[in-house]
Amino acid sequence: MRSSGRVRQVVLGRYSVFGVRCSQNWPLPANTELRTPPVLVPRPGKNCHPPALHAGHRLGLLALSLLFATVAALAQPQAVHQAVRLMGSGFEITAIHEDPALARQAIGAAIDEIRRIERLISSWDENSQTSAVNRNAGVQPVAVDEELFQLIQRSLKVSGITDGAFDISFAAIEKLYLFNGSETTLPPPEEVARSVAKINYRNIILDPKKHTVFLREQGMRIGFGAIGKGYAANRAKAVMQAMGIANGLVNASGDLTCWGKQENGREWGIAIADPDDKMKAIAWLPVGEGAVVTSGDYEKYLMVDGKRYAHIIDPRTGYPTTGIKSVTIVCPDAELADALATSVFVLGKDNGLALINQLKGIECLIITEAGELAGSKNLELQYEKRKE
Repeated sequence: MRSSGRVRQVVLGRYSVFGVRCSQNWPLPANTELRTPPVLVPRPGKNCHPPALHAGHRLGLLALSLLFATVAALAQPQAVHQAVRLMGSGFEITAIHEDPALARQAIGAAIDEIRRIERLISSWDENSQTSAVNRNAGVQPVAVDEELFQLIQRSLKVSGITDGAFDISFAAIEKLYLFNGSETTLPPPEEVARSVAKINYRNIILDPKKHTVFLREQGMRIGFGAIGKGYAANRAKAVMQAMGIANGLVNASGDLTCWGKQENGREWGIAIADPDDKMKAIAWLPVGEGAVVTSGDYEKYLMVDGKRYAHIIDPRTGYPTTGIKSVTIVCPDAELADALATSVFVLGKDNGLALINQLKGIECLIITEAGELAGSKNLELQYEKRKE
């Protein structure tokens, strides 16, 4: 499965504030500027002249206009952004609202929610329920919260539809690889074989009545590195929406969900980075409301004897995947998109696209090791022209 390395996505469209313009029937007195519609007076007729404005009237109108301008500016949606490190990765959260204080409060609540989820699902925190499940592998079932139980249940469903290409029990093999540039060889085959023997989603036993999770064999481990950030993005979005944020975005280090519209009223659009130059976009797609998850070997990979291995491990073999540089999933749900991005990486181009083409409302873009762009049948992209 996938380690914490993710590719960062770029949100297209610069934020801007609408200006308020007006047209005047009469010329205004010198040095007087109104930025909001003026007080209405009768249009002059044939024998009518603009009313004379003495200094007091001019100052009064100017003050009133400034008040109107202030109120109008305050009523315009404003974007509040915050970047923060959570779950071992960089998160970017945007809330758009007429009240910046409420937007900041909503972002704070979203951050608290993500931290709560991390405490629940972390396999590195010895006090988490996930760690308790792992410690009791092959020993006894462990009662967990309904939230964690359902997350595991959904994960097993994805394992079923991907025939094991997605498997949260991959955590048994995580420690065999570092993907930090120091490795020049693959792990010994016997070590890989030992670890793979502990990977099998069918050995994760759930008891819905008791809300218990049991890992059937000793040495098994579960981890949520390939679905957890998508779930966290979903929860952060739900918390912000419940607080009245009708427009916003959560980018969980490549697991992105957006809703409503941008500050300027435009639909959200996502740029797809070039795997060979992550600061360059090779294509972009309009998203509107939904989730986009991109996984790639931009920064974390392994080179052995001139062959490039991605940081995503095939749970069926225990070895890192090859042949694909980047997978982007477009989906209404960030959690599902997260899991499917990993699954397609493992399945490969042909089998991955065959899977996505069977799923309603989900699209996929694959960039192969050879630089080929392959998309699902209903994917709508706008491509950047490459300079020769």
